[in-house]
Amino acid sequence: MNKKGFAAYFEHFSTAVTKATGSSTAFLLALLTILVWLVTGPVFHYSDTWQLIINTGTTIVTFLMVFLIQKSQNKDSMAIQLKMNELIAAQDGASNRFLNVEDLSEEELRTLHRYFTVLVEKAKKDVKITASHSVEEAEERHEEKLETQQKGKPRKK
Repeated sequence: MNKKGFAAYFEHFSTAVTKATGSSTAFLLALLTILVWLVTGPVFHYSDTWQLIINTGTTIVTFLMVFLIQKSQNKDSMAIQLKMNELIAAQDGASNRFLNVEDLSEEELRTLHRYFTVLVEKAKKDVKITASHSVEEAEERHEEKLETQQKGKPRKK
């Protein structure tokens, strides 16, 4: 997957900068910059220009870092989503409807959340909480377990 051009350069650059700026060395460098600025305050009589230097510098760095950090978070988020998709796809009984669940609308996610809240309440009433199921199977299996318990027969595993 070799990209060419600006996109490839920017991805490499943003990854390197994000790693570098998240290091202890970067923090110490930023702290040193602030300390030098503070020490030079009396030399410049705490002038407006002296204050403007730190304000401008930090604003520019913050503005640019927002975009670099967002790029890095987007990439990390996609990698995590792909890993989760692989786990769901590989798990017997897991609902494939949850592949790319991040693409659902907020309302659809709330609906799923409400559904799982109901399942949690039902699971609290069950003797064996580890008997969880996919979305498609959960309601049916829960009803089967209840019927089996009511008849006094051993439950299926």
